[in-house]
Amino acid sequence: MHSSDLHRQFHEALGAALAAGDLVRLSLSKYHGAEPDLRRVLGRLVKLKGASQLSLVYRYKTRDVTKNFSLEAGVAEIMSRIDAGFHHAHLTTGGEDIQLATNRRGDFRMQRGRLNAATELRADEGAHDRAKRRYLELDRPFLSGLGITNEKAQFVPSMASKWKQVNKFLEILDHAIESAGLADRKSLRVVDFGAGKGYLTFAVHDYLTHVRGMAASVTGVELRPELVSLCNEVAASVGAAGLVFEAGSIHERVAAPAGKPAAEAIDVLIALHACDVATDEAMSLGVRAGASVIMCSPCCHKELRPQMQSPIALRPMLKHGIHLGQEAEMVTDSLRALLLESEGYDTQVFEFVSLEHTSKNKMILAVRKGAVPARGEALSQVQEIKSFYGIREQRLESLLQAVANPAP
Repeated sequence: MHSSDLHRQFHEALGAALAAGDLVRLSLSKYHGAEPDLRRVLGRLVKLKGASQLSLVYRYKTRDVTKNFSLEAGVAEIMSRIDAGFHHAHLTTGGEDIQLATNRRGDFRMQRGRLNAATELRADEGAHDRAKRRYLELDRPFLSGLGITNEKAQFVPSMASKWKQVNKFLEILDHAIESAGLADRKSLRVVDFGAGKGYLTFAVHDYLTHVRGMAASVTGVELRPELVSLCNEVAASVGAAGLVFEAGSIHERVAAPAGKPAAEAIDVLIALHACDVATDEAMSLGVRAGASVIMCSPCCHKELRPQMQSPIALRPMLKHGIHLGQEAEMVTDSLRALLLESEGYDTQVFEFVSLEHTSKNKMILAVRKGAVPARGEALSQVQEIKSFYGIREQRLESLLQAVANPAP
């Protein structure tokens, strides 16, 4: 069959698969064109602003570039790329596998075949997974740069728990972005305090740019300069535009004059495993910066424990140190949640990931709501809890009061 007829068949099959939402796999490979370092093009269906689009990842030697197209424009782009030097095109739908490739003489040949029952079942499962959205793919370049995966895009066994944590965090972030009304934003400003080795920071940047197609500005703030240098080197090597790491601490940022807003507006503030009152400082900074989403996973809880006076009825229970520590943790995080509610946030406290993956598994998630907060009710509950336990001071409350009533 003539090459033009084969191209037409592939064009029609791709268009039909996209229109029916039946795309399982789309890839272009064996590139021999003029563009330096281009290796492959991968395609998948995504929903952006309520409309189906074809998202294409152009995989180069050291970086990936993602572009989103309308379905019609996406088909045209794929066909033009085939003409421009890709010698193998592979399309899998729910029931058919189609491969368009050149032979040794440079002539195009096509193979078409029905999928067997087992393959169709896997395709159905894949379609279900895509409906739930994949937050992170194993072949993303930064994963290899950070040592989470090897050169074959397989995760290193010792990093299995970290992989689980990162994916769970992105799932929570995805829902928070939807709840906060940020899903249709073209760009987002994110700050991650205590970025460490950058696993989460890189994943958030990749999710926002690669999955959601946003122009994301993501900053990882970390005390240790050697980790800052390492992460910036990896970001540069994978072409992660808009991702930067800075040396510093939450406390330095909070120490700015309380009556002034944060230097830069923040859409999403993240602080995982910030020790003791550093979690309070991160939350207060998020409030000051007008963050729509605040995500904190507290670490140790030292501030309230020495202040707490055990009520008579609880003394037999709280005489045990482990119970007093658990009670101090619960009281601290409950006060934090109420104080964020007083600032206009819907707040949840829940298990982040299973204890089998990390002992620091609590998440405080705050999403700013549009309605005027019931400030008096939340603050009244804060005072009742403080009075019950004899608590004199709580860091987040003090910081928020300083913002509301700046010193002259």
